[in-house]
Amino acid sequence: MKNRAVLYLRLSKEDLDKLREGDESASIKNQRLLLIEYALTNNFEVVKIYCDDDESGLYDDRPGFEEMLEDAKLGLFDIVIAKTQARFSRNMEHIEKYLHHDFPNLGIRFIGVVDGVDTAVASNKKSRQINGLVNEWYCEDLSDNIRSSFKIKMKKGQFLGSSCPYGYKRDPSNHNHLIVDEYAANIIRRIFSMYLSGCGKAKIGSVLSADGVLIPTLYKQQILGENYKNCRVMETTKNWSYQTIHTILNNQVYVGDMVQNRANKLSYKDKKKKKLPKEQWIIVPNTHEAIISRDTFARAQEIQQIKTRSVNGNQVNGLFSGLIFCADCKHAMGRQYARRGDRGFIGYICKTYKQQGKRFCDSHRIKNDELEEAVLCSIREEAKKILTEKDIDDLKKFKAVEAYQTNYELQMEQIQQEIQKIESYKRKTYDNFMEELISKTDYVSYISDYDKKILKLKRQKESISEKVDMQEELNHQYDEWTEAFKNYINVSKLTREMVLELINRIEVHDDGAIDIYYRFSNPYL
Repeated sequence: MKNRAVLYLRLSKEDLDKLREGDESASIKNQRLLLIEYALTNNFEVVKIYCDDDESGLYDDRPGFEEMLEDAKLGLFDIVIAKTQARFSRNMEHIEKYLHHDFPNLGIRFIGVVDGVDTAVASNKKSRQINGLVNEWYCEDLSDNIRSSFKIKMKKGQFLGSSCPYGYKRDPSNHNHLIVDEYAANIIRRIFSMYLSGCGKAKIGSVLSADGVLIPTLYKQQILGENYKNCRVMETTKNWSYQTIHTILNNQVYVGDMVQNRANKLSYKDKKKKKLPKEQWIIVPNTHEAIISRDTFARAQEIQQIKTRSVNGNQVNGLFSGLIFCADCKHAMGRQYARRGDRGFIGYICKTYKQQGKRFCDSHRIKNDELEEAVLCSIREEAKKILTEKDIDDLKKFKAVEAYQTNYELQMEQIQQEIQKIESYKRKTYDNFMEELISKTDYVSYISDYDKKILKLKRQKESISEKVDMQEELNHQYDEWTEAFKNYINVSKLTREMVLELINRIEVHDDGAIDIYYRFSNPYL
C-alpha cells in the first residue's frame, strides 16, 4: 500500500513581485509540478493538495494550512510534502509545534523537497531548527527593509494600501496611483452635500440605507469583485453606520491628498496594529484627482467643531448655533431680525424659505424666547424622569441585571472548568497513545470529539460574553443619561455649554412645534 501524501503549496507577496518581473520559479503551477513529480518518483499516493495564495509564512491562520491541520487530526494522510520548510512556515515557533510535536504525535512525516528536510531522519532535526531560525531572521530583516521601502514610497505619494479608499480604484497603468470610481464618488459627494445641508451623520446613514446604497464593504465585494474583508463589519451588516459616515467626512484623501502611515504593526510576527499620532502620518498633497473641493471639506470640519466651540458670553443669541434645523427640508435655520424699530435678533427662520421662497419650503418661524422656554422645559422634564417611580423601577431592573451578570459570570466559570477538564482528557489520551494503550485510529477519533466539544463550549462563552457586553453597553448609556441630566432638575436658565452638552439637534415644524434630539437617552424607557 502506498503512503498517503498531501502537497502544500504557498505563494507569498514576495513571490507575486517575482512573478510580475517574469520569474516563474516560485509560481503555484511550478510548485505543484515539482511536488507531484517528487511524489510519483517516491511512489507516494497524492490524496489532496492544499494551496495558500498571497499568504505570509509567519502566520498559521492560512485557509489551506488550517484545512490541512484539521485533516491531519482526522488521520487522512501520512506525509506532508512542500517545496521547502520555509513554504510550510517561516515561524520558528510553528516549526517546533508542528514538525517536532504535533505531526510526530499523529504519525505524520514532513518532507521539504528542495532543502532536503525530512522529519523521518533523526539527524535532520538540528538542520531543521537552524533553517527555522534563519527563516525567521530573514522575515525580520525583510520586514525592516519593506517598512523602510514603504515609507520612501509613501513620501513620494504612492498608494500602498491593499484596498483603495471608497470612491477610488487603482489606475490600471500604475497600481500605486488612484483614479476616481464615479459611482462611489457620487455617493461621497452626496454625503458631503447632505451634511452641509444640515443632515446629521446617523440620518445620512439611514437615508442611504433606505435608498438601497451598498455599504463600502459590500460594494467592494459585490460590485468591484474584490476579496475584501472588514473586521469591523459583520456579514449581516447592510446598513450605513454613523461611524462610516464620520470616517468619510474626515478622510482627507477626498480632496486629492494621500494620507498613509496612520498605523503600524506591533511586530513582524503579529498582525495587530496600533494607531499612530497625527504628527507621524505621511501626507502628500495633490497626488490624485479630488472628489470634493477643499472648501467643502473645510466646511464639513467646521460644522463638526461647532459642538465643541465656545461662544462669547455676550453672544446670548448663539445658544442654538449649529443645532437648529427645519423639520421638513432639513436645512439649517437662519436668524431672523425685527423689521421695524429695534432691529435686534428675534428668532429663527428656514433658510430655504428665506433664500428660495414658499415654493420650496415654508417659513418654520420660531421666536427665540419661545424656543428657549421650550428647550428649558424639555430639559427639566427629562431630568425629572430620574426621580420618577418608573425610574425607581428601572433601578430595580438594574439590580436584576446585576444578578443576571453574576449568573453569566458563573456560567462562564463553569464552561471554562469544563474546557480545562476536556483539555486534561486530551493530554491523558495522548499519554495513552504514546504508551500504546490505544490505537492511532482511536486516538484521532477521541481528539476530534474533544476538539468539537471544546469548540462548542467556546462558542457558548462567546455568546454569553456578547450578552454581557450588550448589557454593559445599556448600563453605560443609562449612566451617561443620568450623569448628563441629574444636575438640571431645577435649572432656571439655559447656557451654551448646557445646550452643547445635552442636545445633538433641534428641528422646528411649521406650526412651531419642536423635536429635540438629545445626545443621551435612557435605554430602559
